[in-house]
Amino acid sequence: MGAAERDITPAGSVFLYGYPHVPRMSTGVHDPLLASAIFLDDGRCPVVFVACDLIWLPRDLTIRAAGRIEQLTGVPAGHVIVTATHTHSGPVTTRMISNEADPVVPAPDGAYLDRLEECIVEAARLAHADARPATVRLGRADAAGVGTNRRDPAGPADLELPVLVARARSDGAVLAVMTVCAMHPTVLHEDSTLISGDFPGLARRRLRGRVLEPGRPLVYHTGAAGDQSPRHVTAANTPAEAERLGGLLADAIVAGLAAAEPVAPSLSVESLDVELPLRELPGVPEAEDRVRRAAARVRELAASGAPAAAVRTAEVDAFGAEETLALARAARTGRLREAADRCRPIRVTLVRIGPLALVCWPGEVFVEFALQVRRRHPEAHVIALAGGELQGYLVTQQAVDQGAYEAGNAIFAGPPSGRRLVEAALALLERAGGTAGRTP
Repeated sequence: MGAAERDITPAGSVFLYGYPHVPRMSTGVHDPLLASAIFLDDGRCPVVFVACDLIWLPRDLTIRAAGRIEQLTGVPAGHVIVTATHTHSGPVTTRMISNEADPVVPAPDGAYLDRLEECIVEAARLAHADARPATVRLGRADAAGVGTNRRDPAGPADLELPVLVARARSDGAVLAVMTVCAMHPTVLHEDSTLISGDFPGLARRRLRGRVLEPGRPLVYHTGAAGDQSPRHVTAANTPAEAERLGGLLADAIVAGLAAAEPVAPSLSVESLDVELPLRELPGVPEAEDRVRRAAARVRELAASGAPAAAVRTAEVDAFGAEETLALARAARTGRLREAADRCRPIRVTLVRIGPLALVCWPGEVFVEFALQVRRRHPEAHVIALAGGELQGYLVTQQAVDQGAYEAGNAIFAGPPSGRRLVEAALALLERAGGTAGRTP
């Protein structure tokens, strides 16, 4: 097993992507953005994970990178899992059709995307070259405090983290730590102009010298966090608060490592392709009316002195109404279907590492769908944003009924699309059989 990381921080000032209507150009780097890789091999089934501190990854870029990694290392392209942590304080990496009416959002920088692809490939190559005999231990951690359900702090959430650590057999040195956390990394808002990995990147910094030596990565994957946010647990949207939540996450990871147990060195990878139905969109006049009503709701709450979290929820719902209007216009010209076709085929991949089952889904998915999988298979954890974006969220019926931002942003029908991901995950888990055992 081996690990490596490459710096993917943009050079110079770049537009920071994640919040609409704000010409948010970076003025510095709070913490670097990295592509963090871990290579695992049981002698029969090699696997590479590469996690990137970015909001999204273009699907075509991940496909090209996986093919090149196969050529360089022999790891099958289908065994290469490339993910985005979803920080909202990094560069534009994809063109989202729902944002096309926003005049401040620039197109992705082709030169940066070329460099990003090179760094992903190089991180995987270096991790493969770093391979050595190693032991793997698996712990569980509780990340309570880093966030809640975005709309209802008492609503569905899943903050149990799997914490995987690989140590060199020769001296016990930590090669890498890998985890999955179902939480939006959005402590930093549109008023922050510093490049940052947000709280996951700051958790990695807290682990330096405590668990991880220089160059040894925290391979952090964002889980099914479509409706999960730090909104209700932060006192402000500042680097200090991102540092605080990063410290909570780092402490949780350390606790998970302390209780970690050896796992059987067995790996397997299986995938299924699924079709997702397109969302039925309103006509343009109706979508325009929704925009007017959503904007009026924001003004009403702000004037009444409503809590900041309630105003923020209304603001993002207004963003969703605007994005529905953009999608309704795109549907009239056929561009919506073209955008959906660029996301296809939609692949669900299951990676088993001993008793741990990692279900890899593309896109931003509500946690309720991951919980459906975990109720049947508690050993399973969903990694979202794997292998590309889905041009929006996969949402529940409740989000549709509420007119929530995420439902307004979606191009695929919710909840039928989420259910199809669940069905594919369960089919793969049942095909793979029971939970693999721990070492004696």
